[in-house]
Amino acid sequence: MKSKRYARADKDVCAACGACMDECPRGAIEILQGCYASVNEAMCLGCGKCAAICPAGAIEIMDREG
Repeated sequence: MKSKRYARADKDVCAACGACMDECPRGAIEILQGCYASVNEAMCLGCGKCAAICPAGAIEIMDREG
């Protein structure tokens, strides 16, 4: 069963520090082009650990539609 929530990273705010990637229990986050975090929404549990640790505040936990 898919989680009702997921994380979304704002690439314009992200500092590409990798803290979120290290914190994610599912490995659903990667740093693309050394510039910003990208979340694989299908793998994301929506637990919020990444959002809590992000020093730039670039990650938001969203509700899935439907």
